[in-house]
Amino acid sequence: MAFEAATSGLRAASADLDVIGNNVANANTTGFKSSRAEFADVYATSIFGASSTATGNGVRLTDVAQQFTQGTVSFTNNNLDLAVSGQGFFRLNDGGSVIYTRAGAFSADRDGYLVNSSNQRLTGFTTDGAGTITGQLGDLQIDMSNIEPYQTTRVDGSLNLDANDVAPAVTWPAAGFAYGDPPPDPGSYNSSTSLTIYDTLGNSHELSLYFANDSSNTWNVYGLIDGVSYDLVNTKNNDNQLVFDENGAIDLDSAALSIKDWEPLDPTGAPNGAAQQDLAISLAETTQYGSVFGVNSLTQDGFTTGRLAGVDIDPSGVIFGRYTNGQAKALGQVVLANFANPGGLQPLGDTNWAETYSSGAALLGAPGSASLGVLQSGALEESNVDLTQELVKLILAQRNFQASAQTIRAADTITQSIINIR
Repeated sequence: MAFEAATSGLRAASADLDVIGNNVANANTTGFKSSRAEFADVYATSIFGASSTATGNGVRLTDVAQQFTQGTVSFTNNNLDLAVSGQGFFRLNDGGSVIYTRAGAFSADRDGYLVNSSNQRLTGFTTDGAGTITGQLGDLQIDMSNIEPYQTTRVDGSLNLDANDVAPAVTWPAAGFAYGDPPPDPGSYNSSTSLTIYDTLGNSHELSLYFANDSSNTWNVYGLIDGVSYDLVNTKNNDNQLVFDENGAIDLDSAALSIKDWEPLDPTGAPNGAAQQDLAISLAETTQYGSVFGVNSLTQDGFTTGRLAGVDIDPSGVIFGRYTNGQAKALGQVVLANFANPGGLQPLGDTNWAETYSSGAALLGAPGSASLGVLQSGALEESNVDLTQELVKLILAQRNFQASAQTIRAADTITQSIINIR
């Protein structure tokens, strides 16, 4: 009996050393989760149970339990590195099989898919062409193509026209301005402002607005695009006049202006091939107060084509592409998976796990929702191994092994003494 109990002790201590050694070896492995050996005593029993004087038959290994505690988050210089702060696992596509990991060292492959060092693809919610997250699961891919240009359709301005201004001494030319003409005479208007607009091909053009006091509380507004005059008409009287009341507030119908059938030109003054387009110009926030002319805001909704300049991932897992034209678009959203019993996951190596019956089905969601943790971009979760604690446990396991060996030696001595009786 002593030999058998001592032998089981050797096996148990050896298993404990194996577990501790594996923890120590992975102290610097990204996303690694430590394990602990769990043991139970062994008794010889019958259908009536163990005797009250039974001495036991040793020990056995009952489980190698994984410890899914949070590891330290360390920062890197790669925006595609991801760390989970809280519960949850990254969901990976391994050649058609779904696996899970806490190791978030990702990069983009030649096709733009987010992959780890084993070429396993990170999955999440995909987006449509407009950058709207669809909620459909798929492999996350960074679209490397240029973003398409968008023509300007609307201009919004918030200005103040000086109520102290008088009508200009020079009359605005009735024929307007053609391409190549000198700019308007400064004596023909009181104030002006301009901004860049875009045609259907993404070419930039300059829209200039000129304001000339006409009479009390009435202003004429003129529009030039690349130096060419275009009729500006409002919805009030179908003319180009802005009308204000005695408090300096604008008549909203007079502030709703438009340019019809603008034909974009190239640098030589010829049509550049872009489609004719209409522009809606809203000056609804414009005022006429007794202070100098000022532009509070002047915006338009168009942009030129742009190349991908960078990628950012926010704490909710949304992947944003930043483009050289100043635009940003969602490219997808990382999903996290959680389990009712993470300890029941099957280790696969390479810091990956697989779902099992014991773990329960994966519960998927966006980072930060339900019980799921949030993401930290440009960071990695380190191993949760406490090296100091493991080294102390290593000493204890070594002593347990030595003690079991001593039990065998003592039992051998006793047995030898019996054999030597004559």
